[in-house]
Amino acid sequence: MLPKDFYACSQEEELFDVAKKLFQKFPTQRIFALHGAMGVGKTTFIKYICRYLQSEDTVNSPTFSMVNEYALPFNKTLYHFDFYRIKSIDEALDMGFEDYLYSNQYCFIEWAEKVEALLPPETIHVTMFIKDEDKERVIVF
Repeated sequence: MLPKDFYACSQEEELFDVAKKLFQKFPTQRIFALHGAMGVGKTTFIKYICRYLQSEDTVNSPTFSMVNEYALPFNKTLYHFDFYRIKSIDEALDMGFEDYLYSNQYCFIEWAEKVEALLPPETIHVTMFIKDEDKERVIVF
């Protein structure tokens, strides 16, 4: 059964509209934790989030670097984290993760459950999954 508030996408381009709804619902929030299985489209969603925020940078997965930085208008930045490969929370601390969180810039965190203890209470949790019956991508925030 689906939650009460969800967004379903059958086409990738619809993620732009979901990104718009995310920022309409949380206009002042800066920290977003993305949850979902491998291949559900977390990085693809971040690509559309960057497009919505008018970044001209190429978005790709920071799986090996752990963080990518995308320039936004008005000297703003979006930090895109991928903690899939970290083995301990200390790795996130060693790379200065907390400094990013409190930079007042956008932080989008894939595999956020691996750093859950470091996330501030105001973090917005975004869960993504694929509905088996029609392969539709479902996003809940």
